[in-house]
Formats: sequence, C-alpha cells, structure tokens
Amino acid sequence: MKNFKVNDGHPWYKEPWPWLLMLGPCVVVIAGLCTAWIAVKSDDGLVTGDYYKKGLNMNQTLLSSAQAQKSGLRAGIRLSVDGLSVRLQTSDSAFVLPKNIVATISHPTRAGLDQTFILRRSGDGYLSESLHLPLAGHWLVLLEDEKKTWRLLGNIILPAQGETLIGWTQPQQARDVLE
Repeated sequence: MKNFKVNDGHPWYKEPWPWLLMLGPCVVVIAGLCTAWIAVKSDDGLVTGDYYKKGLNMNQTLLSSAQAQKSGLRAGIRLSVDGLSVRLQTSDSAFVLPKNIVATISHPTRAGLDQTFILRRSGDGYLSESLHLPLAGHWLVLLEDEKKTWRLLGNIILPAQGETLIGWTQPQQARDVLE
C-alpha cells in the first residue's frame, strides 16, 4: 500500500478543491438574496389589498350582471388612441339608458395601466374625452351605470378593427335565471 502524504506544507486555503466545493453554495446564497430583493422591490399587482371586502360584494356583482342580462343590454365598443366610444342597446323597452356610464379599462396582469372614467352621453352613444392606452394588447372593459345597478364585462384585443360587441343577446334566459 502506498503512503499518502497528508500535509505537504501548504495551508488548506491555498488548495483549489475547498474553494471549488464552496463555490456552489455561495452562488446559491447570492442567487437567493437577489431573488428576495426582486420579490420585495417589484409589485406584481395581481392581488388586491381589499380582497375580503371584494369577496363580500360578489353577490351584488352577480346581481348587476344578471340585471344587464335580463334587460338584454349590449354594448358596441370602439377603443382607439383618440378615445373610447360606446353604443348601448337594449331589448327591454322599459329600460332607460343612463345619462352617464362608468367605464373601467384594465389590463389582466398590469394593474398600473388600469383606468376608470365617466362616459357622457352624446347623441346615440357615449364618448370619452381622452384615453391613454398602448395600441396593442388584451384589455378587460367593464361598463356600469353610476348607481351600479347593471354591469357589462367584456374583452377587447387591440388593435381592433371596427366595433367590439359585449353583452347579452338572449334576455329571456336571464329572466329565467333571476326568477
């Protein structure tokens, strides 16, 4: 059997193997610290701060959507760089179109781009004064009256050609659901 030399006179820190073995855990610790810093500094915006309150209001939200469905409410939306125009139609002759509607345009993942504004009635539709959205992307459009008695929710993908329709086309089914 050969005799192995245990100590050749060099201290351990001058050997490359201990450093090579410690490199892996050091890289993992640095990567973990970087990940923690990114998680703390960047807000993903996906979770709302008042989620509990919003959960309690879910029944009211469902009733508002059902009311729009019952009235056969439908909206034609034109979204452009110049602004937003909405054309509301209803199949219920007793339904009175409001003077103003509240429009919320939100991005599904980037809450910092969300906008809420009031659309004023102008002729046979509703118009916004200005809109600051990127030209391309997927957007959620929520239309409500100011009293929040009805609501329409739909998707629009920009750039859109012409008018995007959201809303209900068969009001009788909605009446059956509510009764």
